[in-house]
Amino acid sequence: MNFIYGINTVAEALKARGRAFEWVGVAKERNDLRLQKVIEECRKNGIAVRFLPRPELDQMAGSGAHQGIVAVTSSKQYSDLDDVISGKRGAHSLIVILDGVEDPHNLGAILRTADAAGADGVVIPERRAAGVTGTVAKVSAGASEHLPIAKVTNISRTIEELKSKDFWSVGLDERGGQAYDSVDYNMNCAIVLGAEGKGLHDLVKKKCDLLVSIPMLGNVPSLNVSVAAGIVLFEVVRQRLKKSK
Repeated sequence: MNFIYGINTVAEALKARGRAFEWVGVAKERNDLRLQKVIEECRKNGIAVRFLPRPELDQMAGSGAHQGIVAVTSSKQYSDLDDVISGKRGAHSLIVILDGVEDPHNLGAILRTADAAGADGVVIPERRAAGVTGTVAKVSAGASEHLPIAKVTNISRTIEELKSKDFWSVGLDERGGQAYDSVDYNMNCAIVLGAEGKGLHDLVKKKCDLLVSIPMLGNVPSLNVSVAAGIVLFEVVRQRLKKSK
């Protein structure tokens, strides 16, 4: 069985209609308006609701951070790369490529930021990387349910494929030759982010058209990957909004 949990996560999964719901468990002692709205939505969609003791929900979620609601659902349905490309949301495409992000909390935070920045989708590798688990869905505040996510076998080949479709790939690297905000992002682009502590693989770096860095003024040489993603993605947003005015 696959579990997702948290009020926002379950509510957004119901809206997105990307998962099949078996049933939803709700804590017996919870009785608030936000939770009641989700219960009503479940019943409207013919989804069974079971009222359970909190320890049982803790066990299902593997965590006590479920806010009194856990849903038994199908797994996240991943997209094809072509679907992500064809889902262009603005004048220029924006795709986020993750080169082996393993921490589910980082992945969830990046998915939330990518959705907020209007990205067309996110690409992750099939192996040696986090997938969309219940924890990822919860940290993303339900963004994982709306955002197309493609799993690919090889990140380097994916960058090559995107180049053939008129994309520029911009890799974030602490030794990048230019500042992240010196690039004109008014183009079809893929922002490529590396794994925690390791950064981009050497072959992935070579495939990127540009390598950029975020200036660091303190003693720590790099940022958490989810924070770095937010900085670069919202520079893309800033530039594109400025040009559209």
